[in-house]
Amino acid sequence: MTEHEQLLTQVADKARNTRPWGWPSLPDPVDAATLARAEAALGFPLPPLLAGLYLRIADGGFGPAYGLLPLLDSAPSGEPAAVPQYLANRAGGREDPDWPWPEGVLPISHWGCGMYACVDCRTPEAPVLLFEPNPGDPDLAWYLDAPGLTQWLHTWLQGTGWYEEENDGMDLVPWTGLPGRGTNGADHPAPV
Repeated sequence: MTEHEQLLTQVADKARNTRPWGWPSLPDPVDAATLARAEAALGFPLPPLLAGLYLRIADGGFGPAYGLLPLLDSAPSGEPAAVPQYLANRAGGREDPDWPWPEGVLPISHWGCGMYACVDCRTPEAPVLLFEPNPGDPDLAWYLDAPGLTQWLHTWLQGTGWYEEENDGMDLVPWTGLPGRGTNGADHPAPV
């Protein structure tokens, strides 16, 4: 069994036994046709691990905080779906250039108060970013949550994420990967 397969098995086990807020049950996984429609709407493929989560575990409803967003259709909890949210964020960034939404950065989990965990689908590592707009400064709204989706999932499985109460005060590294705003965020070290 590959490391990828082992991780999907561990995530599936935890997903069956925990339910984020607002999710009465674990939804069925998406089928290949739904994934293809999502990728066509986005204009880019999902990283293999993220696609595997949706194809093999569930269409959202597991993971930290409110859990992964469903891919195309809104959840019973009223959470938005990832693809429509990405498209809305990109459109909003075109309307307000001070708040651009980076191409290929898919919101995958809502933290509440406008905050999202997002996967940078432009790189093979699929870094996970935190979008936190509440300070009101677009240059301070992005943080590197994990250098890759694999690490982000391990953090959730182990209960060691910044969002856990016992890790309160854990600092995240700012992400400067927005075009025209510094270097690629993947060049930064992992959160301290």
